[in-house]
Amino acid sequence: MTIRRRTAALALFAPLLAAAPLAAQELRIATGGSVISLDPHFYNATPNNAVSLHLFDRLGMRDAQSRLQPALALSWQPISETEWEFKLRPNVTWHDGKPFTADDVAFTIARTPTVPNSPGGFAGFVRAVTKVEVVDPLTLRVQTRGAYPNLPSDLSSLAIIARHAAEGAATEDFNSGKAAVGTGPYRFVNYRANDRTELARNESWWGGAQPWAKVSYRFISNDGARTAALLAGDVDVIDQVSATDLPRLRRESRVALAETQGLRVIYLTFDRSRREAVPFVTDNAGQPLPRNPFDDARVRRALSIALQRDALAERVMEGTATPTGQWMPPGTFGYNPEIKPPAYAPDRARALLAEAGYPQGFRLTLHSPNDRYPNDAKTAQAVAQMWTRIGVQTQVDALPWASFAPRSARQDFAARLTGWGSSTADASSMLVNILGTYDRARSTGANNAGRYSNPELDALRDRALATLDNERREALLREAVAMAEADTAMIPLFMLTNVWATRRGVTYEARMDEATLAMSARPE
Repeated sequence: MTIRRRTAALALFAPLLAAAPLAAQELRIATGGSVISLDPHFYNATPNNAVSLHLFDRLGMRDAQSRLQPALALSWQPISETEWEFKLRPNVTWHDGKPFTADDVAFTIARTPTVPNSPGGFAGFVRAVTKVEVVDPLTLRVQTRGAYPNLPSDLSSLAIIARHAAEGAATEDFNSGKAAVGTGPYRFVNYRANDRTELARNESWWGGAQPWAKVSYRFISNDGARTAALLAGDVDVIDQVSATDLPRLRRESRVALAETQGLRVIYLTFDRSRREAVPFVTDNAGQPLPRNPFDDARVRRALSIALQRDALAERVMEGTATPTGQWMPPGTFGYNPEIKPPAYAPDRARALLAEAGYPQGFRLTLHSPNDRYPNDAKTAQAVAQMWTRIGVQTQVDALPWASFAPRSARQDFAARLTGWGSSTADASSMLVNILGTYDRARSTGANNAGRYSNPELDALRDRALATLDNERREALLREAVAMAEADTAMIPLFMLTNVWATRRGVTYEARMDEATLAMSARPE
């Protein structure tokens, strides 16, 4: 998990590189992920979170290696088994000049699980909280329903918002800028959905003024178009660098690359919300199946072992991904070294389908975004070909992320390709938010679009999260990882390598959480 920068010369692209110097104190970013809202609690997706990090601070902030550091909270400590005390940073002001206090944190925690129409919010991060007490303007005490050692980490996943600006505000009020009043290093200027966000430097930020007076955070979904914009001098930083472009960019002397092992797994999941007919699944004659085939573990396992993960990583991703059988990379908390990528076994997959009652297979549509993850639609097409070879005739419907995300959250799809980045570098994030049984009252499964449910896995997760001893807690998380794999709760494909490219004159610190931040870019 090291950061590497590579530069060299490439005559082919030299004429395309603008000779003009960087615009003074302005940083132009092109991102491959669409920012669908500036409401920082509306949707837990990396593009949304990355932009919100410019506007809103957290109690703790993650560094490039996802290690938790003090931010709005200077310190935190347990004062009993079920109560934590947070000491807040003094002399912090909101963008409008009003003082930041503990009451704003209490307001944020209360609002987080109540955001209407959220396709997948942050409720899982406050699920353990039973009471919040404002002791004084800079002291907060948070009670939990039991021992909960992950509380500082979980609460540091929440963007802290201002009560005076956001109380009663709707998501649209953040998008318009009315409620987008933060304490972060940048201020709101303008937001246009599926286009760009424009920001201005917060001169009074507690962390010190940033080098960029202006930031343009632009959405360019097409990989080639992002690279072309960089080479033409239209932007200074791009993320999700296409694997196809990497060999050429590595030879370009006026482009620098920043790379690191990522925390995002690309995976497949199935609809488990229906017991009978499932949309986009039929028999070979085109008639709905009488029961949900994905309720049968043999079908899920067959679809998993029908996949050549090495081929997906090497050919589709061109070496910018690592095959996996779980959702965390080595070295992170809860990674289970015993869980290997499932071996490719097409004959066994056909036998499992026959045992489950589908000797002739069935027909399926796999839905995927086409502009969210590197090679997402291309990966879906490769998966479809592999499934078709074992008799599951699969076609792909690839959609823009802005359409895919809300439809996925409504359980519109039978099978979907998507991704999850465990930004806390802790296996429990997936267990709470994706694989946890969907339960609004308990704030679990907030992003569980497939509605997978395994009470035994839920119970094991809860035991882990209530265990104070780190070694024992990690052992329980590893056990949960093994249980999820045995049940084929989801089908992990590969872990991404995160890659950014910058123009000459700008350096970038690669981040494991893949967030593209102006704060990680510096003028040389």
